Amino acid sequence: MVTQVDKRTTRIRNRARKMRTRARDTRRELERIASTPTLGGLFLSLLKIGIVGFGGGFAVIAQIRSLVVHQRRWLTEQDFSAGFALAQSLPGTAAGNTATYVGLRLRGWRGAIVAITGFILPSMLMMIVLAILYRHLRYLPDTDRLFRGLNAAVVALVIVTAWRIGRNTLYKPWQWLLAVLSCLVVAFFSATVLEVVLAAGLVGIFIDSFAEKQLRKLGKLEGVASRRRRISARLTLQRRRRHRRETHFVGGYLTRAMAEERVRQAELAATRAEEAEPENRNDGGTKLRSAVLLGASMPIFAKVGLLLLLSTIFLRMGAVTFGGGFVMIPLIEAEVVDAHHWLTHQEFVDAAALGQITPGPVLIMATFIGYRVAGTLGAIVATISIFLPSFLMTVVAGSSLARFQNNRIVQSFLKGVAPAVVGLLVAAGISMGRAGIHTWAGLLLAILAGFVLIRYRPNAIWVILGAGVLRFVIGFFLP
Repeated sequence: MVTQVDKRTTRIRNRARKMRTRARDTRRELERIASTPTLGGLFLSLLKIGIVGFGGGFAVIAQIRSLVVHQRRWLTEQDFSAGFALAQSLPGTAAGNTATYVGLRLRGWRGAIVAITGFILPSMLMMIVLAILYRHLRYLPDTDRLFRGLNAAVVALVIVTAWRIGRNTLYKPWQWLLAVLSCLVVAFFSATVLEVVLAAGLVGIFIDSFAEKQLRKLGKLEGVASRRRRISARLTLQRRRRHRRETHFVGGYLTRAMAEERVRQAELAATRAEEAEPENRNDGGTKLRSAVLLGASMPIFAKVGLLLLLSTIFLRMGAVTFGGGFVMIPLIEAEVVDAHHWLTHQEFVDAAALGQITPGPVLIMATFIGYRVAGTLGAIVATISIFLPSFLMTVVAGSSLARFQNNRIVQSFLKGVAPAVVGLLVAAGISMGRAGIHTWAGLLLAILAGFVLIRYRPNAIWVILGAGVLRFVIGFFLP
């Protein structure tokens, strides 16, 4: 006979069995949902990495890989490796390009937009807050010593980054020579960074695709004679073209007929202006009102013009700079400090330090610069502009990954850009050191930070923060 206790025990066991079954089904459903890359899930996943992704570069890429390959299993190891190789071959930051590629593979162009937005949004908001507080904190008593320590560590980090890139990417003597020349012309002869990068890329194409092959053929008389014949034919063709241009080039136009047509149009325009002169005299009141309206709208036009200039500068930098965020530092400095004088050298070094201690890519310093130039709207415009070119290139190149990777011209261009990157980073370190290091204590602190970075390879954020705190403490004993 079944007792009441046995019935109660059976009910408890059945209930426990149903709860275990429900929990197992719920877990499977959650795993299925997690393995399905929805736009919301993609945004939240990249948002989390953007919040905790300190260290930049490979540290953030490792977190993205762990998420999409091991935790969510959205991509295979081979797919992620291909995307990582593509991200390194494109302008901009490798971490931002990798996030864009992941979103593109999972949800198309919408996924790419969601992924890059979630990735850079936290660091952008943090940088805007820091930019707002900067004008108040920078001039508080004793905070100058803290920023001096941050500046010294950032200089060391830039130099160490240049050394690591050069050690891993420069394999031929001409690359080392190109790196030294790039550093010299930027640091001591005031050459523009954009010119150096483009010239180095063209040198890479010339040497890798043409010069090395021709040097191997130089010993063959037949090859030398053939090359001389081609050069002679080319010079003859150039002389003929020059003679044709001198014969047919009239008054800044290609042909005499075009010049005469331009003169006829100018006479016709003058005649129309004389006929319309009486009407213009009667429109004096209208012109006055238009002038008043134009004067009232000038501040708006000035603001829009400043935003357009800011956007143009960062779009250009984001489109032509290969090698990651640190490579863009000298280019950004040349534009915002030397060319337009929007920031002082000291403020720029502080922006680089803040960009390093915040999560996400170091290029988020563009947010700080944009805020200092044009407020919150300027910060948003600068952030979008610096990441937009690499985003578009990643979306376009992601659809033809194999062809892009195997393009010989692109690879030759990158072989020339790599040594220029090393030279530009060294030049940037020299420039930032001149602006941010003024005492022997700062110089020794930079050397110590460089030694720690090379010897122990810690997360860069701890070295920068430690240098700031150490310089703050030393300031109580030394100036």
